[in-house]
Amino acid sequence: MEAAGDRRDVILVVDDDEDIARFVEFNLRLHGFDVMLASDGQEALELIERQRPDLAVVDLMMPRIDGLELTRRLRADPMTAVLPVIMLTAKGMTQDKVNGLSAGADDYLVKPFDTLELLARVTSTLRRNKEFREVSPLTGLPGNSRIRREIADRVRSGTDYAVGYIDIDRFKSVNDRYGFVRGDDFIAALARTLHQAVVSVAPPPAFLGHVGGDDFVFVCTPDQVLALTSRVSADFEKAADALYDPTDRERGYVELKDRRGNMRKAALVTLSIGVCVSDADKRLTSPLEAMTIASEMKSVAKSQPGSYVAVDRRRGVSDPNQRHVK
Repeated sequence: MEAAGDRRDVILVVDDDEDIARFVEFNLRLHGFDVMLASDGQEALELIERQRPDLAVVDLMMPRIDGLELTRRLRADPMTAVLPVIMLTAKGMTQDKVNGLSAGADDYLVKPFDTLELLARVTSTLRRNKEFREVSPLTGLPGNSRIRREIADRVRSGTDYAVGYIDIDRFKSVNDRYGFVRGDDFIAALARTLHQAVVSVAPPPAFLGHVGGDDFVFVCTPDQVLALTSRVSADFEKAADALYDPTDRERGYVELKDRRGNMRKAALVTLSIGVCVSDADKRLTSPLEAMTIASEMKSVAKSQPGSYVAVDRRRGVSDPNQRHVK
């Protein structure tokens, strides 16, 4: 379900049993969803042509076009291929469940079902689908919406947390010198080293997201910041060095032409990391505020030579992590 103030999720309910369809509609509307009703697969396809739902709850047995055929058609159409589908199946009919999942359904509900199970299945399927859509195709990491939810979860938990914003210094020089394909190799290398660093820190698990381009975010405990940033900075510089042509790597810079045709030198890439800490001294209750402060601190880090970590110190927080890494 969407957060307050956002567009409501639209659920398409497809069932030729009017009583079941109305029961599902009533409970979904009661919990903040918008609902469209169709009595069979043919009517569902006609509705989807006019308005694209966020999820479909589809009965298996229906006249004209049944649930299996409807799901197959949805999966075969590029415009609806990723529409999540929950199949309604008869009690004890294991083969129906198998057939539904094989046709492309994301989940199933066995009749009769109660309201809590219906809402749980709809909510979890929507969440999984949204997280799948948010994943970066280059790095496989979750994007902006999932990052905001992660910070919001930390806020609600009341625990201390830190948000780090990280990008590659002089990344444009890589694209200018080698092209975007090689540039993607640098982004992928940063994603790998960040993942290794996140996995290496002591529990609780840290979170890693990809804002886009060469911008990444991590969310962790304040105590994890030092170990995480130290490792990723050292590992990324080694990985990045290996991606340069030998001549550029050995001399420590790349040569580029400016707009006037003059040659200029660009040093090899490093990292800038800005960190915002929410702890007992001051609680940050807005994900946007935490991201903004981390971004501001990243700008501070960029004013320093080499890979650098800058931790917000305006709140009087002890910040032993603010330092040169190299």
